[in-house]
Amino acid sequence: MSNTVASNIRPDPDPELVAIADYVANASIDSVEAYDTARNCLMDTLGCGLLALRFPECSKHLGPLVPGTTVPNGARVPGTPFVLDPVKAAWDIGAMIRWLDFNDTWLAAEWGHPSDNLGGILAVADWLSREAVAARREPMTVRDVLTAMVKAHEIQGCLALENSFNRIGLDHVLLVRVATTAVVTSMLGGDRGQIVDALSHAWIDGSALRTYRQAPNAGPRKSWAAGDATSRGVRLAMLVMKGEIGYPSALSAPTWGFYDACFKGRKFAFQREYGSYVMEHILFKLAYPAEFHAQTAVEAAVALHGEVLGRLDDIDRIELTTHESAIRIISKEGRLDNPADRDHCLQYMTAVALLRGNLEAEDYEDDAAADPRIDALREKMVVTEDERYSREYHDPEKRSIANAVQVFFRDGTSTEKVAVEYPIGHRRRREEGIPVLEKKFEHALATRFPRRRVRQIFDLCRDGVRLEATPVHEFMDMLVI
Repeated sequence: MSNTVASNIRPDPDPELVAIADYVANASIDSVEAYDTARNCLMDTLGCGLLALRFPECSKHLGPLVPGTTVPNGARVPGTPFVLDPVKAAWDIGAMIRWLDFNDTWLAAEWGHPSDNLGGILAVADWLSREAVAARREPMTVRDVLTAMVKAHEIQGCLALENSFNRIGLDHVLLVRVATTAVVTSMLGGDRGQIVDALSHAWIDGSALRTYRQAPNAGPRKSWAAGDATSRGVRLAMLVMKGEIGYPSALSAPTWGFYDACFKGRKFAFQREYGSYVMEHILFKLAYPAEFHAQTAVEAAVALHGEVLGRLDDIDRIELTTHESAIRIISKEGRLDNPADRDHCLQYMTAVALLRGNLEAEDYEDDAAADPRIDALREKMVVTEDERYSREYHDPEKRSIANAVQVFFRDGTSTEKVAVEYPIGHRRRREEGIPVLEKKFEHALATRFPRRRVRQIFDLCRDGVRLEATPVHEFMDMLVI
């Protein structure tokens, strides 16, 4: 037994915390592309949240924890009449955004959905704006929201580039909590030191286990976990702004720090400094509400739908060629127990696309999944890795998300092998993708608002100059019912 006496001299803050705090507190974002992409991301993210409100399993979670609670100058939840404190509003907005697995994606050593941070950013910006107006001060503008989005994307995405949390069983929503904590502390008026303190709490919280995303336990917690994380980021930021101290070696403390306790003793690796790279390269889910590793598989299967539909009984096998991450995360056999299980199954999504020539959120529900042809197609699928696909998935100059589908029939004939390496939401297909994004947003608005309001919101969001100048609380007032 060691008799070593531990030193109680507080060290300097971990440099990883300082680097994030310096970026949030001091960096200016000068990229026109980043702001334009953030504007499109704002539209797409809000649209995903509005679409989720059609599903009772999502909407049942929304609203005040105690029915009837009123919050003066509270934050609004888009598409609802709720006025909530910013912590619960962040939870609700974050859960809506993530529910359908249809919002933006970042793929690297770790993956995730940086727009999940909009839950905390938008709730706090709305609340602060209403408080400012009540005190006759200037409110925050949508430009401030876009700046916070760019920085939150960058923090989450840069941490993900070289550091895989999923390989050791931890869930990526940890990075949502970290990014939200950093930018919200700044929004609340926190300085560099307070951002460092708040970040230390975010890491000390540890990480949710990835159990609820993986077979055989995949379930609906994965649809609200990011809302929980962005909400927790808001709470931690508010605690520090009330004077709560930080813990400078939250990452590096021997035995007790995040590295030793949660990351198998490894330190984070970094590929690049913080800037605006992640927002500029973000991936949008534009065509299909599918886990992103399957987006191109679905696109390839849709292309084969017409050729295959009349020959379903003649199929011998279906070959899916994919990348390593897709095999590790969403390739699975056997019974699928719920919608969350199905939207994380490569074979299920591909089968639906072959069968129906499309894939919609409703296709994951129990009624749709009862079609016996889906499981019959799944049973005929063979999944293999293409090493080039896996290599170019990680290549920072390519970041492909490639899949290929080919169907073989009993008579010895086959379809062509349809390969799609870059989904329509990829930066390489921005010109093609933005009209699809706008159409998706307009459709989402129409599920909640009358035609005239849809046109007002849509026209404002397409006008970058006018949108950025709009006070946040006025923007949010347009989004409530």
